[in-house]
Amino acid sequence: MIRTIFAGAFAVLHLSSPALAQENAPALTPKQTETVDRLIDAGLENDLAWEVLESLTTEVGPRLGGSAAEARARDWGVAKLKSLGFKNVRIETFEMPAWSRVSEAAEIVSPFPQPLTIAALGHSPSTPEGGIEAEVVRFRTLPELQAAPMEGLAGKIIFIDEPMARTQDGSGYRTAVAKRGLGAVEAAKRGAVAVLIRSAGTDNHRTPHTGGMVSGGASLAPRPGAALSNPDADQLARAIKRADGPVTLRLNIQTEWVQNAVSGNVIGEIPGKTDELIVIGGHLDSWDNGTGAIDDGAGIAITTAAAKLIDDLPGKPTRTIRVVMWGAEEVGIYGGKAYAEQHKDKLDKHIVAAESDFGAGEIWRFDTRFGEASQPKAKPMANALRRLAITPGTNQAFGGADIGPIMRAGVPAVTLYQSGWDYFDLHHTPDDTLDKVDPEKLRQNVAAWAAFVYMASEMEGDFR
Repeated sequence: MIRTIFAGAFAVLHLSSPALAQENAPALTPKQTETVDRLIDAGLENDLAWEVLESLTTEVGPRLGGSAAEARARDWGVAKLKSLGFKNVRIETFEMPAWSRVSEAAEIVSPFPQPLTIAALGHSPSTPEGGIEAEVVRFRTLPELQAAPMEGLAGKIIFIDEPMARTQDGSGYRTAVAKRGLGAVEAAKRGAVAVLIRSAGTDNHRTPHTGGMVSGGASLAPRPGAALSNPDADQLARAIKRADGPVTLRLNIQTEWVQNAVSGNVIGEIPGKTDELIVIGGHLDSWDNGTGAIDDGAGIAITTAAAKLIDDLPGKPTRTIRVVMWGAEEVGIYGGKAYAEQHKDKLDKHIVAAESDFGAGEIWRFDTRFGEASQPKAKPMANALRRLAITPGTNQAFGGADIGPIMRAGVPAVTLYQSGWDYFDLHHTPDDTLDKVDPEKLRQNVAAWAAFVYMASEMEGDFR
């Protein structure tokens, strides 16, 4: 998951908006209300999302953007969508630079020799063969490093020890992840030879969190970089505090870089009565150190299962439902950008878009990003979801990283916010595996998504 996540604090609630307080806000017809309730009931009993997620994480496993494993995932996606009866199933390919890890190791050489557990960060260049050995200098936060003099750090390894706050909406990530993206840049400015960061995560296990070092991923970072697990970051900080002199580390990171690799978006549709589109999905790729169950196999499974529930209704939906399994999100949002470019001439047909990319926790809030005149349409949607303990939210929906490019082109968006209380215990780690997913919460997601997509399909007018 790449995010400038949840771009700020809570805004005014939907239901307190003057536009939404109007008595003439649109309502669902009795038949539509009955169908929404039937979809929710069906979703709460439906295990298709679990079956899809089990299939993906078992039959493909890790699937780093641009890799052979991601190519197998695309083939899996095509076969799965066809087997479920989706139409117009296809892969839309694109090229991208592809990074991969070969090996990583770190150790304290002196004065307290011992190994450290690390994960190389995406787009890290290799250290010289055999690694580097240098004194480590600790900074408590990224701003502290940014305020440091340009002299005095040449030849050193910089250690940014900034922790991450645990929050339900994931807002702590926005602050904590900055050190991952910018640490190597600040290190290079000061002549340092490498950067280590405390993982952008909230767990206390020896499972370091990987993730991209440079926004967009179009080039390698200016210095090698890795994340320490949180217990190892604690250990290194204690070693620095207790040492009478410098603490010396050995760091060996080996990576590979291919400038032109192939990735792609997998697309399948539930055809509607019109050519207007509702676009939903998740990203198909994952980091290579787990099996990508919560990030973002769950999003693929939830949206696929929700669309299938609507397909099982009698007749066609009014609008076409397009499920997109975006490629190469983690390493630069390449799939989202490629989709926006390849469909730029038909974005006026995109009625609304939404992405599930925050794990498999229960949905607790419903946000929109509709035009001012269309905001009243959020009210019946939000009301229908309240039986699932989902609260009306704001009209400042984040949407999702992959739909960001089409949102910026004017496509309205929705976010069904999942609880992220423990998401960053698992995010980008070897612990991102199927056993961490709660089937009951997964079903609640499917129920909410099916209800939202159906309402978006059947409401008159657009959301711009």
